[in-house]
Order: sequence, then structure tokens, then C-alpha cells
Amino acid sequence: MPPCRCRAACRSPPSPSGGPGRRTPACWRRRSWRSAAGRSASGSSASRWSSPRASRGRTCACRGRSRLRATAEAAVAALAAGALVVFPTETVYGLGADALSADAVARLLAVRGREEGKPILVLVTDLAMAETVAAVIPPAARRLAARFWPGPLTLVLPAREHLPAPITAGSGTIGVRVPGHPVAAALVAGLGRPITAPSANPPGRTPPRQLDDARACFGDSVAVYLDGGELPGGASTVAAVEEGRVR
Repeated sequence: MPPCRCRAACRSPPSPSGGPGRRTPACWRRRSWRSAAGRSASGSSASRWSSPRASRGRTCACRGRSRLRATAEAAVAALAAGALVVFPTETVYGLGADALSADAVARLLAVRGREEGKPILVLVTDLAMAETVAAVIPPAARRLAARFWPGPLTLVLPAREHLPAPITAGSGTIGVRVPGHPVAAALVAGLGRPITAPSANPPGRTPPRQLDDARACFGDSVAVYLDGGELPGGASTVAAVEEGRVR
């Protein structure tokens, strides 16, 4: 894979306090955001930043913040229309849908498959958005969020009743986190609502660290693929807070 050609320093967005963003892991800096425009139905090359309707299953990538913004806008448009998006996170590629849309969540399950009894991970921008899906956020959970968000920490909290049923899988709880990856963060902020983030693979398959592995699973069932290069892998830490205790 060619080295990053971006002339600006590769950093995450500025911190909430106004200071400079944290430098992203080396594996993100080393790899460029590959540009691979999809093909339209006529076989001609599709516009790189055109509407998701122009070419389903197309790959978008960026080499700088201006391209990141344009790429995120295309993916957000797909999410708002109820379509699915594959995107990079701090660990592996995730499968995104509007978490508050029953139709979008049903589409995700039809494409990915259902894991019985397992809630669907949801990404939010901050604690304020987490409160729209969590019935209560105990003080212990707030302390964990203040220390580890944004980042790969999932908090399991009591869920609100208005959520699509598959999100909680009958457990009465929901897993939420604030992503540390700039692309995932841009999607949630752009949509203005929580998005799903299960790994972009059917149950029983290895979570994908490379975009091609996710594309091999879902093909044109996904509207937009966002290419973040090879990801480090692993899983987020999960913390359930019950009666003021973390487990």
C-alpha cells in the first residue's frame, strides 16, 4: 500500500478542551486513504464523492481533512436514507446503520445475520447523546466515560424503551461508546443520531481488519465502504455498571 501523501500532520480532531488532537496510531498514519471510485451501472467510473445512490457498494477514501469531510458527507447521506455503511474503527471495520430506525436495523440484520441474545453496539458523540438511548447513566459509568471516552470502551447501560427491539436483543440493556477513530466520530456527528457498530462480518466469521474482507461478505448490500487501510484488530473493553458497581 502506498505511503500517506497528505502533507498535513495526521492527527485526530481537536480535543473538547480546545487543545491539539492526539496523534493517531502509527498504523493509521502509515497508510493512505486509498481512492477507489465505484462503477456506475453503465460501467463508467462513478464520481468519487457523488450521492450514494449513484453506485452501490462503492469504496470511498480520503487523503486529508477536506476529503475526510466529503467522504463522511456521502456516508452520512446513505445512513440518513436507511442504507448501510462499512467504516473503520479503532479496532476493526464496523457495519453502520441508523440505530433509531427500525427499518435500517432490520436491514442490517438481514445482511449481517442475527446473533441471538446479543445486543447491537451503538456509537454516540458524547454522554448527552448516550442519554437518548440509555435510561440511566450511573455516576460510576460517567466517571469511566470521562476517563476513557473517546476510545474502545463500551458501557452496558439500561436501555430506553423506544429503541428498535434488535438493538437490545431482549436484554433491556444497550452497549454504547464514543469512538476515537476520526471517521467513525465524523459519521455519528454528521448524522446527529446514534449509529450501530457491530463488526462488519456475519456471526462466526473473523472480524475484518481490511476493507476487502468486509466487501467479500456483503458486496452491494452495503451502500458505501469507507477505506481506512489495515486496522489493528482486537476488541473494545466492555464494562457493565449495575447498582453503582462496574463488572
